[in-house]
Amino acid sequence: MMRYLFLGALLGLTLAIWPARGSESAAESVRYLALGDSYTIGEGVDEPDRWPMQLRDSLLAHGAEVEWYKLIAQSGWRTRDLKEAIDQRRPDKNYNLVSLQIGVNDYFQGRGLDEYKQRFQQLLELAIAHAGGHKERVFVLSIPDYSYSPSQQGDQATVSQGIDDFNSLNKKITLAAGVSYIDITAISRRGLEQTAWICDDGLHPSALQYAAWVRAMLPTVLGMVGG
Repeated sequence: MMRYLFLGALLGLTLAIWPARGSESAAESVRYLALGDSYTIGEGVDEPDRWPMQLRDSLLAHGAEVEWYKLIAQSGWRTRDLKEAIDQRRPDKNYNLVSLQIGVNDYFQGRGLDEYKQRFQQLLELAIAHAGGHKERVFVLSIPDYSYSPSQQGDQATVSQGIDDFNSLNKKITLAAGVSYIDITAISRRGLEQTAWICDDGLHPSALQYAAWVRAMLPTVLGMVGG
């Protein structure tokens, strides 16, 4: 009798412990792919101050396990350039977190909204594909407003309207696809009142502004990775 009681108690202890162990093993390491342009690559700031790196550090601080990350981004890239780079580099499609932020150079170089719509749609579909088809693991960041920087104040009203038009379009496409959209444009428009938010080139965000972006996106991203 004592033997059966002991075995029963042991079985109960095993069942009590098992769910906790199962939940730990189910925790998935974050494999992050960031797609974009000069903002994603962090033009004008050191590598640890790029917003994807700051996001990685914030995820780690909140207990997420980040296995690895990859950036496909370069200053001056338009949507066409990013698409060509993805096609050439052919990254894996087993990422479980993918971000997309692109379009400022399409606007700056005078590309039309119709062209941007088509190319952004293609890139969003690629972003979802590289997240293994899981659209809930993809997020899009809006285009910041570069006219709120010391070197670009000449035609602020026109630039701001143009950025708003491009953002209105990429937001509509993003939400229609069921993908999360994070608006950081309002934050970027504090660049003139927050002088430390612009890096030494007088144009691109500083580490402090990127940190503000990360604070804005962190709740959404933590929800994606289960943090």
